[in-house]
Amino acid sequence: EKNYTLVAGGNGQGDGLNQLNEPRYLFVDRDHSVYVSDNLNHRVMKWNKGAKEGIVVAGGQGQRNALTQLYHPNGIFVDTLGTRFVADSSNHRVMRG
Repeated sequence: EKNYTLVAGGNGQGDGLNQLNEPRYLFVDRDHSVYVSDNLNHRVMKWNKGAKEGIVVAGGQGQRNALTQLYHPNGIFVDTLGTRFVADSSNHRVMRG
């Protein structure tokens, strides 16, 4: 049996930079940074390898449909140039940033 290591969240449910609220999908880039769709916080977080806090890289401005907002983000993909694609579920759209 292999032990797991905490890489994101782990500080209870919430909207702090060290918390997540119903994380749904993740993507790991070649630098081992972890991108997490933080569904109920309506944001995408990036956790650099070994970080104690994440960085908001998309959304986090409430749950509406402005270009700076997400509404229940789900799937996420980051291409080799670092461009992020987010399935913005409740806004019925895919965002690129």
